[in-house]
Parts: sequence; structure tokens; C-alpha cells
Amino acid sequence: MARMRRKFTIIFLIWLVGISDCLDVDDVSDIKTAKKSELISLKTFEVPAGVTLELTNLLPGTVVEFDGILTFGYCEWTGPLIKISGVNVSVVGKPGNLINCEGERWWDGLGTNGGKFKPKFFEMTLNDSTVTGLNVKNSPAHVFSIRDCSNVNVTHVKIDNSEGDVKGGHNTDGFDVNSQNVRISNCWVHNQDDCLAINMGSDVVFEDTVCIGGHGISIGSIGFRPNNIVERVTVKHCEVINSTNGIRIKTKTNATGWVNDVTYEDVLLKNVSQYGILIHGNYQNRVGNMKEDPTPGVPITNLKVSNVRGTVDPMGTNVYVALANASNWTWTNIEVSGGSMESTCQGIPIEVNTEICRQK
Repeated sequence: MARMRRKFTIIFLIWLVGISDCLDVDDVSDIKTAKKSELISLKTFEVPAGVTLELTNLLPGTVVEFDGILTFGYCEWTGPLIKISGVNVSVVGKPGNLINCEGERWWDGLGTNGGKFKPKFFEMTLNDSTVTGLNVKNSPAHVFSIRDCSNVNVTHVKIDNSEGDVKGGHNTDGFDVNSQNVRISNCWVHNQDDCLAINMGSDVVFEDTVCIGGHGISIGSIGFRPNNIVERVTVKHCEVINSTNGIRIKTKTNATGWVNDVTYEDVLLKNVSQYGILIHGNYQNRVGNMKEDPTPGVPITNLKVSNVRGTVDPMGTNVYVALANASNWTWTNIEVSGGSMESTCQGIPIEVNTEICRQK
């Protein structure tokens, strides 16, 4: 009997230790203590104005749960509203979670180009980690900044900035990627800028995602950073709906860098207003930015475009290519139609059938 009691005592103590490893967070002041735990559960509370919800240097193996409604106080600043870093971290949105940034308080139609200072939303620097199930509403500006990450999977994330269409949302990029070995899948994005923008990095997969209302699925802009190399990127099984552009690659005039081994496969375009396929080497980051001649400093090589199809508005352009350095492209089954503005194939490699520039 005594031996049985000792076994029960040991089991009970282990159970208590397990319980102590979970910490509920109901106030931003709890974060410092919570970071000592391997299970952090964020409940319903407001982060004070001008304060970052800082979940940095988490213990390896930490699980962060968003299990409530998270809001933020208002002030003009650059953010980010949330910052997270660590190794082998799991960020999980529980059923019913909502991160409501109330970005309409900052929106003025100017984005990060002027007007009010607007905070970026969520900056992550993670390795061997996952982010899944988050529901985000009305980010003031850029939504997810995936910076200096490696081996990260982002899945089933919903970004709903749809109110920004009529309330002045701008520069609300869905996913800005500057990392290696990143997979983004099964997401839903309604915003007012690039759904995906890869500015530098390698081995990125973007798949099974719906992009609504923004500027399309982009590589670039390339040329604004010390490292301007993007390689081994695959975009597949995606939809781009009611957006300015469908798929695009944009490199800065007079910059140096390299875009290599990019694949767009099985992408459906619906009601694209300006450009179905847009690839240009004369980006200037300003209105009217495609009037200058393209420059050769950022070659685009080994570009594969397959089974990209859909519709462009009558006042739009189906295909626009303006490059000075491109080679070894493979384009097959391109069916982009509806645009009445003249398509351009300046600098397109000889192996690509320029008939795509005459589709109506």
C-alpha cells in the first residue's frame, strides 16, 4: 500500500508541473512572466497605444495561443503591434480568435507614403516554426513581415482588410517575405497592396491561397536592399480576384540583383483591372513608374509560367513585359484575355512565344 501511495504522489506532482507550464495572458503586463512558460494563451485584452506585444526570445518549443479578441490603443507610430521570435515555436489561432487592429483609425489613403504614421502589424523572426489559424482584421499598414526566418510554415491565416477598399487603406501588404524556406498555404487575403511580396530570399512556396482586392502576387520590388536576390520560388493553385495586377515581378531601375528559378503555376485571375501578367525592370516606386527604359542590372532567369488564365478588365492590359536582361523562360498554357490596351513583350526571351502578347 505504501508503494502505491508513493507512485500516486509522483504522478500528482508531474501533473502539477504540467499545469504550471501554461500561463493565461489577460494584460500586456503579464507578458514578461508568460515568456518563461512553454504554453502562452493570449486571452481578450487591449495592448496599450504605442506598445509592441513583444513575444521575443521565446523558449524553444513554446506554443503561443491566440484565444480571444486582441485590440490595440491608438497613436501614430511605426510599430510593430506584435513581434515574435524563437526556435520551434507554434503560433496557433484558437476557434473564434480575432486580432482586430482597427486600422481605419490610421487610414488616410496614403499608407506609409505620408500622412499619419501607421504601425506595421506582425513582425516574425522564427526558425523551424509554424503559424496557423490567425484571424486578422483591418491592419493599419503592412500585415505580416516574415524577416530572417528559416523553415517556417504559415497556414490557414485570414487577413480581412476589406473595409480598406472604401475607408482609405493603402500599403496593406499581406505577406512581406525576406527569408529562406518559407511555405504559406491555405490563406485568404483581402487587402490594398501586394498579397505576397518577396523582396529577398529563397525556397519560398505560396500555394492554395485566395488574394482579393490588392496588387497581386509579386516578386519584388527588387533593388532597394543590400541583398537583392530572390531564387527558387513557387506560386501555385492560387486565385487573384478584383485586383490591380495578377502576377508580377518588379525590379528597380539601375539596381543590381538576381531573380532566378521562379514558377507561377495554376493561377486563376478574375477581374484584374490593370495588368494580368506584369514583369518589368523599370520600377521606380512612384506613380507612372514604368515610363523609363528597363535596365539590365537584375536579370530574370529560369522563369516558368504555366496554366495562368483568367480575365482582365477592358481598360487593362493582358500581358506587359519590359526588360533588358532575361533568359531561359518557359511559358505554357497562358490564357489571359479581356484587356484592350496593347500588350508589350519588350525583352522577352526568344524561347517564349510572343503570341501571348496578342491575346484579346
